[in-house]
Amino acid sequence: MNTKQYKKNVAGKLAAIFIEHPLTLMLSLFIIFMGYITLQISPREANPQIAVAGGVIIVPYPGVKAAAIQKIIVEPLERRLREIEDVEDIYGIAQDNLAIINVKFFLGVNKEASDFKFYTSVIRNLDVLPKGIMQPIIKTMDIDTDIAISSIAFYPKDDSISMTELYKKVAKIQTKINRIKNVAITDLIGERKEQYNIEVNLHKLSAYHLSLGQIAKAVKGLTSRTPDITGRTKSNKIVVFGVDKAIQNCNDINSLIVTTYNNSPIYIRDVAKVSKGDDIQNMKSATLTYAQNGLGHEIPQTTISITKKHGSNVVDVDEAIAVLMDSLKPELDKDKIGFIITRDDGYTANHSVNKLVMHIVISVLIIGLILIVALGYKEALIVSLTVPMIISLTLFAGYMLGQSINKVSLFAILVSLGLLVDSAIIVIENIHRHFHDHDAKGKTVKEIAIAATNEIGNPTNLATVAIIMTFLTMFLVGGTVGQYIRPIAIFAPLAMFFSLIVAYIFTPYFANKFMKKDD
Repeated sequence: MNTKQYKKNVAGKLAAIFIEHPLTLMLSLFIIFMGYITLQISPREANPQIAVAGGVIIVPYPGVKAAAIQKIIVEPLERRLREIEDVEDIYGIAQDNLAIINVKFFLGVNKEASDFKFYTSVIRNLDVLPKGIMQPIIKTMDIDTDIAISSIAFYPKDDSISMTELYKKVAKIQTKINRIKNVAITDLIGERKEQYNIEVNLHKLSAYHLSLGQIAKAVKGLTSRTPDITGRTKSNKIVVFGVDKAIQNCNDINSLIVTTYNNSPIYIRDVAKVSKGDDIQNMKSATLTYAQNGLGHEIPQTTISITKKHGSNVVDVDEAIAVLMDSLKPELDKDKIGFIITRDDGYTANHSVNKLVMHIVISVLIIGLILIVALGYKEALIVSLTVPMIISLTLFAGYMLGQSINKVSLFAILVSLGLLVDSAIIVIENIHRHFHDHDAKGKTVKEIAIAATNEIGNPTNLATVAIIMTFLTMFLVGGTVGQYIRPIAIFAPLAMFFSLIVAYIFTPYFANKFMKKDD
């Protein structure tokens, strides 16, 4: 039968165009190279990004009880903020001196648009708030910069370095980490800042008829900055004088006069104990637990928590952090400071991605062995050559759609791997069968390949579309689960679509190159 005696469908047309085209081989190599580049430059993450939008409004109102704040701040703001579209829930918290209103948007809504609507709605409705409130604080939620990808715990190796000295060293390292490309926010956990602590004896305070406000006012006056003063004398000389830093040691605070009592000055030292230490009132502390000689031990530590910018590669960011820490290690050892990387999402993501890629390679090899037994080694080779191209096109399309490479996206490819090779197997099997037809002797390999591909085109298209539709239904799943499995609904249909294209273009081409009539 001549190839011109039957009507070609999409499969037959693609096979006829590319089966002897001089650029078909170059196209296949380009696709594989493109997939390799995409695998290198695509953002890698341990888990897929979940689009979360929301915010919080904090309204300080000093001196007002929680019941009053509920009526005059929380309830009016809750009613007004209902005007915002796509809001799932609004709940307020009334406390003494403070109101907190949380706004939660539906998962998956556009974050930038939601943040804009949230902010403008709050500003527009500030007139419902009573007079006397302090400036409201408006904060939006950002899951990219709110969840750490790396954390480093610093601890003193011995008693030669205090926690306040450790804080000063770690704060400098924090600045260096912030300069790394694609690092978003760094935060310190368990830091201890240096300060003077004034522990007031309430019994002595009462005996001298003093209040804490008087103590605070006296100390505040000491910490006020006095500018340098210049003046001219009669001899036209310029005289400059100033006041050094008022607080240089504990005695400077102890010598402060608070008031007079029975015509005698009352000093800070008469009613309080002054010591130089750290900011104990902030209640910030963190410990590092380790085992030694079968027993658990704890040492104080300060942790730097690091987040990355949206869309950046977590592997690259964490590798840059590791390089910086390696360069700082000699200096830290000299200062008797040790550190441990307690969280490394870059390693987790890279390990997961590499492991799944290895599983895909193993799956392809197993499929190839099965095809060698069922059809022959040439047929197995042809099908195996199509798999890298399908995966390359899928990864590239996912990258163009803004998807990262993560456990779920690669799992989608791994799950659909059997379906990916299905189209190529159907095409090569039909070519194999046509080789044994009674009229095969009068045809060339090219004619057999085109006719066999054309023959299975329409039913293969229909079967593939039906499978794609089953994966697309995952878009209907809502909530956090829907956001988490969204890469499956994207990557699996893409892989199925590209499996058709590759099967119709490259399977006939390789069959025409490798298979002979004698086979």
